Amino acid sequence: MNRTLRMLVRVAQTSCILLLGCSTASEVVTCTNNCWTTRAPMPTARDELGVGVVNGILYAVGGLVDAGGTIGALVSTVEAYDPVTNSWTSKASMSTARAGLGVGVVSGVLYAVGGVLGSIEAYDPVTNSWTTRAPMPTARMNPGVGVVNGILYAVGGYPLAGGTSTAVEAYDPVANSWTAMAPMPTARALLGVGVLNGVLYAIGGAATTSAVEAYDPATNSWTTRAPMPTARWSLGVGVANGILYAVGGDTGAPVAAVEAYDPVTNSWTSMASLPTPRYGIGVGVVNGVLYAVGGHPSAGGTSAAVEAYQP
Repeated sequence: MNRTLRMLVRVAQTSCILLLGCSTASEVVTCTNNCWTTRAPMPTARDELGVGVVNGILYAVGGLVDAGGTIGALVSTVEAYDPVTNSWTSKASMSTARAGLGVGVVSGVLYAVGGVLGSIEAYDPVTNSWTTRAPMPTARMNPGVGVVNGILYAVGGYPLAGGTSTAVEAYDPVANSWTAMAPMPTARALLGVGVLNGVLYAIGGAATTSAVEAYDPATNSWTTRAPMPTARWSLGVGVANGILYAVGGDTGAPVAAVEAYDPVTNSWTSMASLPTPRYGIGVGVVNGVLYAVGGHPSAGGTSAAVEAYQP
């Protein structure tokens, strides 16, 4: 191998510019717009996890791990991803193993909500510790969770009595109390939730709906919005630069669809597909980049995949 070729190979190994993969966790392939790149995998492969972002760090919370059958084992695992270093670290586990939970962040504290039970736990990244908070009045699995003006909203889900729920309950972390709000028009679970300009959007869900409904806490009322092009459930939702992104999900099989909603025009646009189709996915946004974490891929089992989308 001549000297010039050796130099080219070394450049490719250190910068990953040839897209052949990175030799260390800190090396990241970048792209410019409407494209995906692969990041360091999550240490614990899982689906039905919750994801929250605090101070530029993404936290993957709970979920189901592959137990060698169709139903996985609940975990209390918490792992933190730093996009700057493209690396993961283990954090203090929740006191309760759970999956199908919702996650919201208020004032730098992460809240793990529901997931078969009504209990709430709060994680403080500064102390790396969890505390139990007032339980959700309506215990449910797979609710959607969003935060507006310091109040956390738990929307829909599977209640323990069966069926799907229209329940909307608001949690005030300062008062450590819950309040029932106007119910969601379409009962559903496994929905995605995003917040834009103080309005909460409930998107998709089981059983296989494309419904999009917007909740305004100021008026405690719901309005119907343009439906999502691909009806699905168990999807992830992220908000970047004033646009809401619906990522992956389930239509009877994992899907790769990524669709973007503009609340100004009340319209949807198809975007670059998720490289690894999956449902039960966690989504978080850091500095305008959307991260799709874990999930259930087409091949079965659970996934450790982390893929980053640059709008």
